[in-house]
Amino acid sequence: MTGPGVLDDATIEAIADELVEAGRTRTPVPLLTARHPGMTVEDAYRVQKLWRERGEAAGRVVAGHKIGLTSRAMQQATGITEPDYGVIFNDAILENGCTVDWAAYTHPRIEVELAFLLKEDLHGPDVTLPEVLRATEYVVPALEILDSRIEMEGRTIVDTISDNAALGAMVVGGTPVQPDAVDLRWAAAILFRNEVVEETGVAAGVLNHPASGVAWLANKLAAHGEALKAGEIILAGSFTRPLWLGRGDTIFADYGRLGTITCHFQ
Repeated sequence: MTGPGVLDDATIEAIADELVEAGRTRTPVPLLTARHPGMTVEDAYRVQKLWRERGEAAGRVVAGHKIGLTSRAMQQATGITEPDYGVIFNDAILENGCTVDWAAYTHPRIEVELAFLLKEDLHGPDVTLPEVLRATEYVVPALEILDSRIEMEGRTIVDTISDNAALGAMVVGGTPVQPDAVDLRWAAAILFRNEVVEETGVAAGVLNHPASGVAWLANKLAAHGEALKAGEIILAGSFTRPLWLGRGDTIFADYGRLGTITCHFQ
């Protein structure tokens, strides 16, 4: 399912509109791959691009990108074995200590990540890890809230990419650090839900270095005629499994010397 696109423009538009409506109603749609068996990864990115354009037309502003499925923990949790990416709108960036409306998301889950704030553009296709570090203003802890506009059971990477890589929102907190101030491979986190440790992880789980995820993204975007821009925030991928959330849950993530993040779901 990684070949060229096979769906016509009308079908791509219909799917994008369906996902916009699913986000509005919080009612997931049936699997795209079940209804369009030949749908490819390129088709999925066409859907995502059009979904993004629908958001921009409604006044939403792109603030960055997310990378998904970069760690073995996430690949094993989803059964999907290759990374993907999505867009982050500025209204999806939440502050540390926020109270989140649980009902605003469909099947919400949460992940532990690092985010890179860029000070320089990154143009693929040959971006390297050192280039990412040189282009980074700072790295900061983040939590990603996963959402789903498509039903969960049986999802493939084609469904996930079409669904903007399942991004719901991100919570940013902790202590921003220069990319050379710490060994980012050994950045670690302990994830608590309601004072119980649920997950632990080390950032090396993301392609052996979280900046490798950013390099992958820059090079992948080049294939679609895009680049990473100065001022954008990049979620580099989770180094824990996704944790299901319930109404009333309080999340606390301890990143050691990089600080803490907390949020509450009401």
